[in-house]
Amino acid sequence: MKPLRTNVVALLLVAGLSGAVCTDAQAQPNPPEGEGWVSLFDGESLDGWRASENEETFSVDDGRIVADGPRSHLFYVGSVADHTFDDFEFRVDVMTEPGSNSGIYFHTQYQDEGWPSQGYEAQINNSYESDPRKTGSLYAVEDVNEAPVPDNEWFTMAVRVEGDHIEITVDGETTAEYTEPDDAEREGMEGRVLSSGTIALQGHDPESTVYFKNVYVRPLD
Repeated sequence: MKPLRTNVVALLLVAGLSGAVCTDAQAQPNPPEGEGWVSLFDGESLDGWRASENEETFSVDDGRIVADGPRSHLFYVGSVADHTFDDFEFRVDVMTEPGSNSGIYFHTQYQDEGWPSQGYEAQINNSYESDPRKTGSLYAVEDVNEAPVPDNEWFTMAVRVEGDHIEITVDGETTAEYTEPDDAEREGMEGRVLSSGTIALQGHDPESTVYFKNVYVRPLD
């Protein structure tokens, strides 16, 4: 009887371990608390999204959007708010591999190629050495000099736009806060102002690999 008992225990341990090794990405979507949040990513496809220039940079794997390849931007073009957001909150879980660069554009518009010419960017960069602007920066406006989170770990980035005010948080901590002045037009960056528009995820370069999941928006209009 003792060998039988050992085998049963072993089977139970295997069953428990098989459940324990499920990846975080395989878990059910994790909507933010509060009413009005809408998912922009079904966990299985890029339905509602459109990639610019190098479409192969973006894929879906294990419930995650993967940005890995030449420069490309993945624009939300779906039906939520007709993909045009004015005042809103956006939240996404992100993980970077070492040496990777990415970002989240907002109040932007689809364009076929190049860096988005409209809107602002919430920077994602934990260890990409050639750019000093780190994760949580409002790129080139309110910059963060030291990454608040490490590579290879999930973190939550949120962007809130209300009126002329922008707030970026990482894991619930404010990293950048900015109120846009009336004369916000900047030389060479004429389109990078608050107006309205969609959201875009960045594939920065072939050496950058970044993962996104639990992509949610809450219009505040």
